[in-house]
Amino acid sequence: MQRNETSIRIRNLVISLAVFVALVLYASTYSVPVLRVSFLPDESPSLLRRKSKPLIDYLEKKIGMKIEFRPMRDGDALVDALLGKKLDIVWLDGFYFIQAKARSNDQVIPLVQRAEDEQTQSVFVTTHAGISKLEDLKGKTFSFGAETSASGYLMPRSFLLAAHINPDTDMKRIFSGTPDATATAVVSGEADAGVLGSASWEKLIEQGKVDPKAVHVFYTTPGYHDYNWTVRADMDVNLRIQLFDAFLALDKNNGQDKEILDLQRASKFIPAKAENYSAIEAAVRRAGQTP
Repeated sequence: MQRNETSIRIRNLVISLAVFVALVLYASTYSVPVLRVSFLPDESPSLLRRKSKPLIDYLEKKIGMKIEFRPMRDGDALVDALLGKKLDIVWLDGFYFIQAKARSNDQVIPLVQRAEDEQTQSVFVTTHAGISKLEDLKGKTFSFGAETSASGYLMPRSFLLAAHINPDTDMKRIFSGTPDATATAVVSGEADAGVLGSASWEKLIEQGKVDPKAVHVFYTTPGYHDYNWTVRADMDVNLRIQLFDAFLALDKNNGQDKEILDLQRASKFIPAKAENYSAIEAAVRRAGQTP
């Protein structure tokens, strides 16, 4: 009888230990908080993953949380995922930030932006010697980027209107979809001129994809704010502060930080605020794309 009782006790102990181990494994798998991050998909998912890894590793150490990169198919899906609480922090351009702001009834917060995004500019380019000012575009075929692009359409359209040129009636407009395609359209002669963000233009030159001697810039817009890291207003305040401080602490004079900043094409990150994007919001409305 005593032997049976001992066996029962041992069996119960084994069962209890098994349950305890299972609970520990379950907790370690499911209770560790994960911060879900994504970028506006203007490059391939594999390239975005590679470029974001040093930044993600850095932020994980700073905030003490696991961070998971989740690629999105387009800007609309990115905003949907943020507002649907499937993403926690996202890299948006000005247009999609305005969309997120309007759709959430101002329940998103622009956290930080690159210093370069404080003075984003668009460049108007051509191969024609006879095009040297905006007024020369009347009657010409002109290539914009995407209709949702702040630097490739919305802000350039505003500057054209300010110069008394209506892009809807004074020129034959085409939408290439991307900065690369706009440059190609100009080089090939499909378009007499085109416009793209200055950062994209510089990148194309660096990569040898355009010859600045053959394609020249004839007008550069004034600066405007674009791009930022955005979070929802319901994010834990302490976590938001940790992220904010981590971005601002990146220093180009530190070797590891410089790698992160270079991959993000940034000299440093600075605080962002919603009112920075009022010019883009006005451009969106003028273009008939009410947020």
